[in-house]
Amino acid sequence: MTAGADRIAAAFERAPGGTALMPYMMGGFPDVPTSLAVGRAYIEGGADLIELGVPFSDPLADGPVIQAAGNAALAAGTTTKDVLEICSVLAAQVPVIVMVYINIVLAAGVGPFTERLAAAGASGMIIPDLPLEESQPAREACENAGIALIPLVAPTSSAARMERIGGQASGFLYAVSVTGTTGERATLPELFADTIARAREHTAVPVALGFGIAEPEQAVAAAAAGADGVIIGSRLVRAAAEAADAGEDPAAAARAVVASFRAALG
Repeated sequence: MTAGADRIAAAFERAPGGTALMPYMMGGFPDVPTSLAVGRAYIEGGADLIELGVPFSDPLADGPVIQAAGNAALAAGTTTKDVLEICSVLAAQVPVIVMVYINIVLAAGVGPFTERLAAAGASGMIIPDLPLEESQPAREACENAGIALIPLVAPTSSAARMERIGGQASGFLYAVSVTGTTGERATLPELFADTIARAREHTAVPVALGFGIAEPEQAVAAAAAGADGVIIGSRLVRAAAEAADAGEDPAAAARAVVASFRAALG
């Protein structure tokens, strides 16, 4: 187990109520200083870990809310260096998992990029468009750098594929609640409980459910179904965006939403 995986495991173990809360934020949205303030507000609101997105021009796993945030961050001039500087500040308090698309990693070089993440204090990395069959170089680079490569499984993942992915998982296993992109859903599909159960059966690391969780009640349902953690994304990005558009404080809005999830989870 890497140092990053150890830190992630510890965050899951000490999470209040037994369920880790992992809010997602888009690095550099709506601008770098505000983005850092939002990350700090997440921690104040009760986040156990943070998923930090690197803005990218072709984010195939992201729904419209997060895509818009990424586009705004890029338009504001946000760079990967900026995001890693945000990471270094937040990682002093909680484990940070960097979510990044493979083209950004390949452009910098897999080894150098993972070393930059480690230097910034990141505990793990998620590459949503990296297939299992092509993941070995990234996995080795992450192990060398001491960070966890977090894989994803979906409702459509076969038992055999889930076993292969779950057996190689480091840090935690990201269980996707729905097919499709990120985004808030009024209701989660009934299959999400089955996805959690199958994921837990095929891995020794914690299982966190993400994609579509928009209300505290949905997070509670995920925890009741066996999720060790929940990931909240679009709901939080939307709250920050709406506050910014209204001339209000995005960090305060984000803090309130995170706190509502933390209170529901215990």
